[in-house]
Amino acid sequence: MDTQKFVLFLIFSTSMLFLWDAWQKEQRPPTSPPAIHGSANQPTAGSQVETPVPGDKLVATQPGQSEVAADSATPVSRSGKLEPGEKILVKTDMVIAEINTAGGDLRRLELLHHPDKEDKSKPFALLQSQGDHIYVAQSGLIGEGLPSHKTRYATEQASYELAPAQDKIEIRLAAPESDGVRVTKVYTFHRGSYLIDVSFEVSNERAAAIQPFSYFQMLRDAQPPVGSVFMIPTYTGAALFTEQEKFKKIEFSALDKGNASYPKNADNGWIAMLQHYFLTAWLPKDKSAREYYAKRLGENEYTAGVIVPVGVVEPGSTARITVPLYAGPEEQSKLASIAPGLDLTVDYGWLTVIGAPLFWLLSFYHSWTGNWGVAIILLTMSVKLAFFPLSAAGYRSMAKLRLVTPKLQRLREQHGNDRQRMHQAMMDFYKTEKINPMGGCLPIVVQIPVFISLYWVLLASVELRHAPFAAWIEDLSSPDPYFVLPVLMGISMFVQSKLSPPAADPIQAKVMQIMPFAFSVFFFFFPAGLVLYSLVNNVLSIAQQWQITRMIEGAAVAAGKKKTG
Repeated sequence: MDTQKFVLFLIFSTSMLFLWDAWQKEQRPPTSPPAIHGSANQPTAGSQVETPVPGDKLVATQPGQSEVAADSATPVSRSGKLEPGEKILVKTDMVIAEINTAGGDLRRLELLHHPDKEDKSKPFALLQSQGDHIYVAQSGLIGEGLPSHKTRYATEQASYELAPAQDKIEIRLAAPESDGVRVTKVYTFHRGSYLIDVSFEVSNERAAAIQPFSYFQMLRDAQPPVGSVFMIPTYTGAALFTEQEKFKKIEFSALDKGNASYPKNADNGWIAMLQHYFLTAWLPKDKSAREYYAKRLGENEYTAGVIVPVGVVEPGSTARITVPLYAGPEEQSKLASIAPGLDLTVDYGWLTVIGAPLFWLLSFYHSWTGNWGVAIILLTMSVKLAFFPLSAAGYRSMAKLRLVTPKLQRLREQHGNDRQRMHQAMMDFYKTEKINPMGGCLPIVVQIPVFISLYWVLLASVELRHAPFAAWIEDLSSPDPYFVLPVLMGISMFVQSKLSPPAADPIQAKVMQIMPFAFSVFFFFFPAGLVLYSLVNNVLSIAQQWQITRMIEGAAVAAGKKKTG
C-alpha cells in the first residue's frame, strides 16, 4: 500500500541524512582546542591528594601527618613527544608489549589474536607512541624524591618471553634510590589473559615513616581508530564506573571546555579509555580509597587515571601496591567477570535493552554452530518467528489490497477532483471490505528498533571483527568486498515490491521503483553481517508474503466461482 512504501522511503531518506552527516564530520578537519593558560590543577573538596598534572607542586596530606611536597611529573611534553629511553620487549601467548625505561611506561601493546584493520598479517596495536598517534599507560608515585613517569628506571634484561611452562612473567624496574627509599616497579603478565598487574614495591630505610600515594593513568590523543567513513562513529574517550553512579562517559570535548562532571572520590570502580572494539582500564581493588581524575593536558592530549594510597611505610619495612590494567578487546562474555560494570563499555546506544538480548541469542547460536554468519541467519529466523503473527496480519492486509486495487482505482477516477469525497469513499470502502489500510505498516515500524539494535550489535561486538562466514565473506563486521550481498538484497527488495499493491500516484510509483537500486548502493557500505540479516529477513518475508497472497487470492477466485456457479 502507499502508506507502507512512504514509511520505507522516509526511513531510507533519514538514514541517508544521518550517513551524510557522519561523513561530513569525518571529512571535516579537526579544530585545535585552545591552549591552557596557567595551572591545570583543579583541587576537589575533601580530596587528600591533588592530581599529577604539568607544572604543579603536588601536596599529599593525611590527618596527623606532615605535608609532603613533590614536583609533579609531566605526562607528556608540550611538543607531544615522550621522553626517550631504552625499550624492554615482552612476549606472551596473548600480547607483545614494549616497556620504556623512561618512566617505566607501557608504550606499545600488540594483541596477537586480533589482526590489524588495514594489514591482517600484523597484530593490532592497541597502545602505541609512534607517528602522529599517542596512547600509553603510565604510573608513578607521589611524594618527595619518589619516582614518577619521568624517572629513568634500570632493568636487568632487554627482552622477556613467557616460557611454555610458565603461568606468568615479571619485569622488574629499579628506580634510583632517593634518601633511603628504594622503589621497584613490577609488571606481571599472565598466560591467557589481557590483565597486566602493575605494582610498586616501596622499601623505607629512613628513620621516619613515609606515606606515599600511587597514580595510574592512560595518556592519549583524541584520534579515533581507523574505520569506514560511512559507519556511524563509535565512542572514543574516557569512561568511569562506580557502584553509586554506575557507568559514565567523560568526553574529550567536555574536558576541552572544562565542564566534565564525574565522581572523583570512591572506594570502588574503575577508570578507562574506550575506542571501537577495545579498551584500557585501571582496576583498583574494591573497598580501597581512591581518587579519579581526567584532564586535558594540552593540544590534543588527554589523561585519565586514579590515585591510590600506598599506606604508611614504617622504617625498615616494605609496602606493595598493585593495580591491574586491562588492555584488550571488549569481549562481553569475559568483561563482567573481570570487574563489576566493565561489560557496560560495550555500547549498543539507546537501544541497549534490545541489543543486549540480541547479542546473547547470537552468541548462543554461535556456540552451537561455530560460525557467526550462520548464527546471524538463525537469529534472523528467530526474530522472524517472533514477529510471525504480526507480519502475517500485515501481509493479509496487503494481499486484500492487491485484490481490490482495481476498485480503488475506479474510486479515484470517480472522485479525482474532490479529494475529501474521494477520501471518505475510500474509508467507507475499507470498512466494507474489512481492510486495515495501515495493517502493512505496523510490522515494519515494530521491526525498526530491532534492525537498529542489530546494527549496533554488529558494529560494537569485537567478536564479529574479522569473523568469517563463507567463501568471500571473511569479515562480517566489514562491507562485502564484492557487493554480492547488497545486490542480492536489492533483488529481494524488487521481488518484494512486486508482491505489494502498486502505488496509485505516478511519482510515488517511480520513487518505489528505484528504491531497490538505491538500497543496494546504501548497503554497499554496511557490515556484511547486517546485510546478511536483511537479505535473510527479506527472503523469509517474500516466502511468507507469497504464501499468504496466494492463499487469499485463491480463496477469492474460489468464492467468485461459487457465486457464478
